[in-house]
Amino acid sequence: MEKIIINGGKTLSGSIQIGGAKNSVVALIPAALLAEGKTVISNVPNITDRDALFNIVKALGVKVSKEDTIVNIDSTNIKNVEISEELSKKLRASYYFMGVLLAKYKHVEMYFPGGCNIGARPIDLHLKGFEAMGVKVSHDEETHKYILDAKKLKGAKISLDFASVGATINIMFAATMAEGTTVIENAAKETEIINIADFLNAMGADITGAGTSTIKINGVKKLHSASISVIPDRIEAGTYLIIGALVGDNLKVCGVNPDHITAVLNKFKDMGIDYKVEGNIITISKAKIINPINITTLVYPGFPTDLGQPMSVLLTQADGTSYFEETIWENRMQHVEYLNKMGANIELKDNSHAVINGPSPLHGASINATDLRGGAALVVAGLAADGQTIISNIDYILRGYENLIIKLNNVGADIQIINVDE
Repeated sequence: MEKIIINGGKTLSGSIQIGGAKNSVVALIPAALLAEGKTVISNVPNITDRDALFNIVKALGVKVSKEDTIVNIDSTNIKNVEISEELSKKLRASYYFMGVLLAKYKHVEMYFPGGCNIGARPIDLHLKGFEAMGVKVSHDEETHKYILDAKKLKGAKISLDFASVGATINIMFAATMAEGTTVIENAAKETEIINIADFLNAMGADITGAGTSTIKINGVKKLHSASISVIPDRIEAGTYLIIGALVGDNLKVCGVNPDHITAVLNKFKDMGIDYKVEGNIITISKAKIINPINITTLVYPGFPTDLGQPMSVLLTQADGTSYFEETIWENRMQHVEYLNKMGANIELKDNSHAVINGPSPLHGASINATDLRGGAALVVAGLAADGQTIISNIDYILRGYENLIIKLNNVGADIQIINVDE
């Protein structure tokens, strides 16, 4: 079993380069299959979710090659076969193949997607959208296999009950080659959706409104080869900025789009944390005093749910009581047990509300990552803590943070991955 070992309390200085956005690339790779022929995706992050998607793509007969951060995908010989449960359960984003294969073949067979255990994660909104477009959905309760079939896909007006990123993208995929016009109302507005729509439009799709609450897709006959660059990962950037506010000395986080993390930077201002923005570089140092604040996670452009758990570590060092509310997922507080084991003073009111008292000196401990962003929070805590922290279940963390160990060691951290015999 692999574990992360952190000897904490080190001051971090130097530069960290942000990679491509995980939440974007996990949709861009399936999107590439919509094109006839070859596509190129650049600035692809080195994360395990990428590799899990490659395995699905290859199972569909698609050729994949990569050189550094550039990925070439050739779907010339694609075949529409069942996506196995073993492949589907590796990550949540496997569900994007539903929309892609529906657009291309009007038929999909695959199993329920996997991913982090951060709460109930149904795909009802995706399926309702598909059904509005003429898709018949069959689901085996025992095997969790889905069969989606349509004689033809037709444009529809679809109003989402919740501004779901996944449902917005999946419906957008299916609509690219549907007959007529599809309108998605209450669409998610995340920056990653703009990145994906840009890729589809470069292939010849007709999509307007991405980044707003109403997206319009006029169906086209086919899509052609294109290229796209993955936008910077705003969650990775936010995580390193939080680390800088705890243990940084002019730590430079490079390759950031500051406009994508406005909600985070505004909270830093409220907390009295100084930082300097110069183009795509943000420089930050350890804060002398941190003001307590209230944080509520919201859909974009609100405070991102994926940064709530790392931010909770920073709040343990605030001078007073902070309140944290999670509104997107109901199981985002699993990391609190381990932060308290490290010396934090966090009181859970329920699965969505926490009272964080500070400042609380943190010390090293043996702890477990329970999900991707919760695991990132434990890395943040380990870097700020006195002594040694040992983190288990690190596969969660490696799903979404590119070259984490290398990047942190390059700026002065003492962190490594070791193999431990059970």
